Amino acid sequence: MNGRKSTEGEHDVHVNVPCSSYDYNHADHADDETRRVKREQSFSKQGLGKLSSVGRPKFSLAYARQLLDTNYYAGVALCAAGIIGTLVCYGILQERIMTIPYGEKGRGNYFKYSLFIVLLNRFLTCCTAFVTCVVKGEGLKPVAPLYAYAGVSISNVVATSCQYEALKYVTFPVQTLAKTAKMVPVMLWGTVILLKSYSWKEYVMALAVTGGCSLFLLSGDASSKVSKVVSSDSGLGGSAYGGLLMLGYLGFDGFTSTFQEKLFKGFEMSSHHQVLYITMFSTTFAFISLVLSNTLFPAITFVFAYPRCIIDILLLSSTAVTSQFIIAGTIKHYGALVFATIMTTRQFVSILVSSILFAHPLVGGQWLGLLVVFGTLYMKIAQRKKPAKPSSQLP
Repeated sequence: MNGRKSTEGEHDVHVNVPCSSYDYNHADHADDETRRVKREQSFSKQGLGKLSSVGRPKFSLAYARQLLDTNYYAGVALCAAGIIGTLVCYGILQERIMTIPYGEKGRGNYFKYSLFIVLLNRFLTCCTAFVTCVVKGEGLKPVAPLYAYAGVSISNVVATSCQYEALKYVTFPVQTLAKTAKMVPVMLWGTVILLKSYSWKEYVMALAVTGGCSLFLLSGDASSKVSKVVSSDSGLGGSAYGGLLMLGYLGFDGFTSTFQEKLFKGFEMSSHHQVLYITMFSTTFAFISLVLSNTLFPAITFVFAYPRCIIDILLLSSTAVTSQFIIAGTIKHYGALVFATIMTTRQFVSILVSSILFAHPLVGGQWLGLLVVFGTLYMKIAQRKKPAKPSSQLP
């Protein structure tokens, strides 16, 4: 990606006026064509691809790789656009599937089978990880004990199911903001599993994020529109039950990320290898759960009755898989600091987009809660040491 920006102008300025318009146009075209050929030869030697019809380099994978290696800010901007774009689309599709009925307006049916989304999502991710491992020549034999992969898979399936189910009872902005409080269970699990210790500043920031989330929840209506339609066997109110689901998500997701970190430290494995086995078990667990709960065939029947639904689920899974590759490349290329900044920005953008597209107006107290949460997160990021500029290649 050692692409370099040419300093040569697009067109030369002609001082002498030619005798006729034909001579001028002909000479100007010949000069432009000569410059274009020379530049194309120069770019071809550097492996940057061909030029477009206006003399600029055509975008290609090789050109993108060169750009990421030589232009730090352009590379970060490209990765940020990829992560924010895919995950904002993921959030829109997630909310559309779980909160908007399929079928004729006023007579549609809601999709109720969260585990079916998990099944397709994990299956597609597993297939992608398998192909990646084969292409890269990585071994397919399990490195860690199978029960270790299975433990992470179970917690991941439960966490993801809670995340989808919560959208039936709370709004997407509430769900997204609640995810920012993930640092609390991660710190708790880190203390128990990895025997980590944290500074008082980190505990203060965790409390600030939790306080900001609480302010957001208490300042406005947290229940989603579909919560009035979907009944719950728990007997609790919509937003209260959604809050319990998000607590379940935070607890299990915190365990998932902490135990994944322990796997990386205890065994020599690539991220693709770990994803392969975790999603393999997740696919199996999701399938078994659907069969035992007698919801597999109703879910299949639903997507056959409403083909738009399966298209949305496949698009959601595709954006999730695509984002994982961009995330992996961002962390490998630019480090966790840049990635954390991008993800925090993505969460804020997702809340704004959801508020606009799905009519979730925010009141003053909720804006203040957002300010407290994201201000604290950016402060936490700013306190980290800036990593050295990486030079590794994208996967």
